[in-house]
Amino acid sequence: MDETLRKLVLRYQKDEITEHHIYARLARAMNSDDNRAVLQQIADDELRHYEEWKQYTQTDVKPDQRKIWWYTLLGRTLGVTFALQLMEQGEEGARGHYGELVEEVPEAAAILKDEDQHEERLLEMLDEESLRYTGSVVLGLNDALVELTGALAGLTLALQDTALIAVTAAITGTAASMSMAASAYLSTKADETSKVPLRAAMYTGVAYIATVAVLVVPYLLIESYYGALAVALVLAVLIIASFNYYVSVARREPFRKRFLEMTVLSLSIAAVSFGIGYLINLFFGVDV
Repeated sequence: MDETLRKLVLRYQKDEITEHHIYARLARAMNSDDNRAVLQQIADDELRHYEEWKQYTQTDVKPDQRKIWWYTLLGRTLGVTFALQLMEQGEEGARGHYGELVEEVPEAAAILKDEDQHEERLLEMLDEESLRYTGSVVLGLNDALVELTGALAGLTLALQDTALIAVTAAITGTAASMSMAASAYLSTKADETSKVPLRAAMYTGVAYIATVAVLVVPYLLIESYYGALAVALVLAVLIIASFNYYVSVARREPFRKRFLEMTVLSLSIAAVSFGIGYLINLFFGVDV
């Protein structure tokens, strides 16, 4: 084996031992015995791959501690599904070089097959509550973004006072979040799905009120109501982007289409509401 191939094998060796530790740590964090067993099996497979690569390099390689820390943190904060799918995406790029090794390292083909099976098993085994209730989160998030960006735009021109706008929006948003939570509860109960109605209501309500809080904060910190509105709209787009990125990774769904739909809808309604606020201010002479 020439030096170039040896360096490539050492890199794969490091990846395998690193991922062994990641899978093992996440396995210990799982509540489901079945999910824990599968993750531990994959961790053992990664260790076996490491040993197979070591036969060719005759060198021990230390794992990447920063990568272990990072994916373990992601798994415990944003969910194991998100963390592992994100890691699997990184592995896909590395697998493209396996073909270079097949002639000199016959085990490369078998290892690649194992890696593909890992991905399939992950998609089948992981059933996290947060992903089962994604629809409820979308309901709360989307309604809050559409309704509140529109309300803030209209109130900004109609009231022209940041403190009053913030209080009005907060009251409106809080009432709307409770209404949406109640609707989610009744809707889930009527559908007779496997979801728990109370949890669906909680995810919807929390997503709504959290979005309200983020969008109202600029009006409490910025004196200019136009500046506060601009920051609120930027935050709305960032919320849409962050949530859709999470869903696109965890559920392997397209990011671009969903992101554009939510963004265009929210900003369009904000623009219409801004115009309505302008007309109200113009014709009724509201001046606070």
